[in-house]
This record gives sequence, structure tokens and C-alpha cells, in this order.
Amino acid sequence: MVALGCVRLGFWQLSRLAERRSRNAVLTGRLEASPVVPSELPRDSASRMFRHVRIAGRYDYAHEIVFVHRARDGVPGVHLATPVRPDSGAGIAADTVILVDRGFVYSPDAVTVDEAQWREGARVNGIGYVAPVGRGSAKGTAVVPGAGTAVRLRWLDRVAATQAVGAPVADFVIVLESDSNDAAVSPAGPAAPARKVPARGMPPALDEGPHFNYAVQWFAFALIAIVGSAWVVASRRESSRTESRK
Repeated sequence: MVALGCVRLGFWQLSRLAERRSRNAVLTGRLEASPVVPSELPRDSASRMFRHVRIAGRYDYAHEIVFVHRARDGVPGVHLATPVRPDSGAGIAADTVILVDRGFVYSPDAVTVDEAQWREGARVNGIGYVAPVGRGSAKGTAVVPGAGTAVRLRWLDRVAATQAVGAPVADFVIVLESDSNDAAVSPAGPAAPARKVPARGMPPALDEGPHFNYAVQWFAFALIAIVGSAWVVASRRESSRTESRK
């Protein structure tokens, strides 16, 4: 019975692996597809996840949001999410803004940062992928106290974001990967250093998880159980033969 249970768990892990591979294939297809404008995104939130989108509009730094308690390669920091009022033709209601995660900035306590020094310019013309916005959390308020003018949030919460921005917020975030302004240099010439910008977002890691290793472990446990049971049975038979000879 133990061996049978281990075998069933092994096949369950293999089914989980197949699901993960299927999901990764779907997301990879989305990430590799040509960028669309916001109006061309699917209405279903699950279907638009990780699709590339082109965003053009005007930044609203006065209502910027800082997402705290983030890390990148083990370094603590924050993400700067700036509301963007899209250009006409984006398919977004005139009074609605889109949060654009401009990237990661180092912060020793993963809360405090001088957001003003990371302002890039009046406009964005870039490409990123779609990430979700939550609808609140049972864990409590997302707002975190902190110095600076920007509201600080623990997680993507559409309710808290709308209150912070003071305008309706689209139900998705664009994680900016590149901006046409990133290559800008000072008037001194091409040799001058490029403008300082946050570390842009990277595509999500689409790994297969631990399912294959877990499956191997469960099958190994099943084999151990079978071999162990066979050894016990053989030992008992040998003991019985020995006793019968006496």
C-alpha cells in the first residue's frame, strides 16, 4: 500500500509538471508575440497576462506609487510605479490612468527612496508586459508609512492605487522593459553618460519547478518500499525454514 501511494504521488507530480510546461508554452507565446496597444488587449485578465504592450503617454509623477519590500538579485529595493495618462487612441477611458512599473531602485530598507531623483521626463514611449492588479487583500491595508511624497504599497492593490492616484486605475500594470528615451544622452555628445533610470523589468522566469525531482523521489520511495517488503518477506521465509530444520 505504501508503494502504491508513492507511485500515485509520483504520477501526480508528473501531471503537475505537464501543466507547468503547458502554461509556460502559453506564456512564452505571449511574450514572443508582437506588442499591441492597450485597446487590443483581451478583456479577460487571465488571457492578457504577460502580453507585450506598447504604452505612450504622459507621466503623472505627482501621484507616483512606490511598491516596497522588493528585491532583485538579492539586493533590497523598491519598484516605482508611475500613473500614465495614455495618448488618445489607446482605447482607455479619458479619466483612467495606467500604472507603469518603471523599474527597480536600490533602497537599504526596501522602503525609503528619493523618488524625485528618478524622474525620467514628461513622457513615456515604451514596451512592457502586462501584470495584474489585485482587488484588495484579506491581509489588511496595502499602505506602508514612509518618507517622501509618493504613497507606498506592499502589493498591487487596485483599491489602494485608485485612492493614491485620485483617478480610476486600469485593472492591469505595465512592467516597462524598454523606453525609446532610455538611449538619450546629454547634449555633450555620444560619449556623455546616459540618463539615470530605474533597472527595467525582466520577463518572468518560466522554470519547470521542482515537480520532476519530486516525482523521481516518490518513485524512489516506492522502489525502496517494494524492495524492503520483499526483503522482509524473504527474511521471514528463511527464518521459517531454519526453524523447521531444528
